[in-house]
Amino acid sequence: MFSDNKKPRTMSEIGGQPNRIEKNTKIKGDIISEADFRIDGKLDGNVKTSGKVVIGKDGYIHGKVECVNADIEGSFNGELLVSDLLSLKNTAVIEGTVHVSKLSVEPGATFNASCSMKGKGGLGSSSSASVASTPGVKTAADSQANSGERAKAS
Repeated sequence: MFSDNKKPRTMSEIGGQPNRIEKNTKIKGDIISEADFRIDGKLDGNVKTSGKVVIGKDGYIHGKVECVNADIEGSFNGELLVSDLLSLKNTAVIEGTVHVSKLSVEPGATFNASCSMKGKGGLGSSSSASVASTPGVKTAADSQANSGERAKAS
């Protein structure tokens, strides 16, 4: 009847249902949660969670987000701190500062942010990137390299 089994429990087992801000909802303020969070509405403030943050296609956050993983289809403006994987879908629009371990960007996403990536060794590299909203990926480094090649050709 009772068990002393000490195996870790998942969020749903401890009542940590994913939190949602629905499409026609606007919130101003800070949110702290241990469960996953999905935003389909508008949030002007900060989100801190030990779970995953999903910004839906119609979602928008202006502020600071701290999370383990993030999937973004909508818009974000501010500081984004993702300790593992940030996945940007083709409809995503990102502006601001991004700190991440792993980054996945679908063609068509707009990524106008200063990006700092840290690998497994803890050594970080920093770059400023701009991904155009057309198929393919264009970064600020690519633009600088192309202008340097044109100057050498002259």
